[in-house]
Amino acid sequence: MALLDVERIKLFSTRAPWWCMVLAAALTVGFTVLLVANAGTTFPLAVSTTQFAYNFGLMVVMVMAALAITTEYRFGTIKSTFQAVPNRTAVLVSKTVVVALLAGIVGEIIAFACWGVARLMKPDADLAIRTASDWRNVAGVGLVYFGGAILALGVGMLIRQTAGAVSIILVWSLLAESLVGLIPTIGVKIQAWLPFNVAGHFVNGDEPATGGVQGRGAGIDFAMSPWVSLLYFMGVAVALLVVGIVVVNKRDA
Repeated sequence: MALLDVERIKLFSTRAPWWCMVLAAALTVGFTVLLVANAGTTFPLAVSTTQFAYNFGLMVVMVMAALAITTEYRFGTIKSTFQAVPNRTAVLVSKTVVVALLAGIVGEIIAFACWGVARLMKPDADLAIRTASDWRNVAGVGLVYFGGAILALGVGMLIRQTAGAVSIILVWSLLAESLVGLIPTIGVKIQAWLPFNVAGHFVNGDEPATGGVQGRGAGIDFAMSPWVSLLYFMGVAVALLVVGIVVVNKRDA
């Protein structure tokens, strides 16, 4: 518990997490307002209320998670932490728990904020949460944020440098997975196994695109069910984290 408190204090002692959370909320709610304002009265719950929460907010929160570890290397605070607590694995696991829980909470707040804004703007639209699939469409965003933070921490542990870690996260999630689909014959098949497409399948399920907005993974034939997709995404994130922890234990701080 002491390590968790230390990591919580370190995380909130800098401005970066606060700015990232404000930016994530502003982007997601702002784009949701624009989307819903141009939509009719019949549009899918998943795409209309959580699409931007997934695509934009997730990226910002993952940047926050990467900064949580890379800034420690930048300012050298990681050295004093490891001197005080020689068990590096315990330190890194504690940091992961704190950052991932914060990311998950932020994801839930953002997703329900987008949903609430959509309901207020379009009271005649059928956006009530009734089924398990509806709950996954909205509440599932927080689970993806949780896994995304774990993945970002793994990248940060491996790269160490802020610019490099942030670049990899943004380029891979926003560009690389889409470009893979351009590979003749096998591109779409490969896309079905890439982590952010798979996570998007969990959030959006089989909801169709609407209003010119394509759900993450639209047009991809996923072999996994939405919940298995979440487990796969979490597995990739945890595997990358484990590799990062192993590398940190073998390197000099």
